[in-house]
Amino acid sequence: MANEANASHPKPAPKQIRSVLISQPAPLTDKSPYHNLSQRYDIKVDFRQFIEVQPVSLRDFRKQRVNILDHTAVIFTSRNAVDHFFTLCKGLKITIPDDMKYFCVSEQTAIYLPKYINLRKRKLFVGERTADDLNKVIAKHKKEKFLFPCSDIRRDDIPNFLKENDIEHSEAVIYATVSSDLSDLENVNYDVIAFFSPSGIKSLFDNFPDFKQNETRIAAFGPTTAQGVRDHNLRLDIEAPLPNAPSMTGAIEQYVRKMKEELGIE
Repeated sequence: MANEANASHPKPAPKQIRSVLISQPAPLTDKSPYHNLSQRYDIKVDFRQFIEVQPVSLRDFRKQRVNILDHTAVIFTSRNAVDHFFTLCKGLKITIPDDMKYFCVSEQTAIYLPKYINLRKRKLFVGERTADDLNKVIAKHKKEKFLFPCSDIRRDDIPNFLKENDIEHSEAVIYATVSSDLSDLENVNYDVIAFFSPSGIKSLFDNFPDFKQNETRIAAFGPTTAQGVRDHNLRLDIEAPLPNAPSMTGAIEQYVRKMKEELGIE
């Protein structure tokens, strides 16, 4: 897949990897696979959030003409959605009724809800992990009127499923993804830059419109991110997940070992 996509880019010469920039916030503790990667291969690993999430204003939300209390169920696909939804309700001075139902994409999202509500008084439905898993749960509750609070950049899986199955619903953009200010990185170079979303790649070019990849290796997690790399005519050097490298750290480690072998470095 990666080789086919990189057909227009000459394969770069082997290069020892000494520095990696992860376009996400730093882990809260040293108990991180990135820390282990850094220690094992003597690599400098830095973290920098390339995108920020900001709430839409109450005025912009009202322009969407969505009445939250007209709905009987809310769909959450992330912790960001949970945070911004309940913050929005507070700003609108809305009290969510006790019989509101909540459909969460995963257990990780569901266990975040008690930060805002008492779950014992409400009904909760949880998918296993993916949007497709959650759609199967939603299909069993077609009589509900669903509210899907989301970002200005979101996947189509759930909205398309709701439309195709004639399930009554409203979609409301309650937060937006914007590019971070990366101006302090203008004269800083890394051997590898790792991306986790197309928005991260967009942020790179928003900050540095004349960015040239040259010898920098680009890593991408997930097919949509990989496509974002190709759409910006960049060379995709490291792709994850792969069967033998299910994580970004695993894919980078695999690439580091490959470069060492090609350079004859033990």
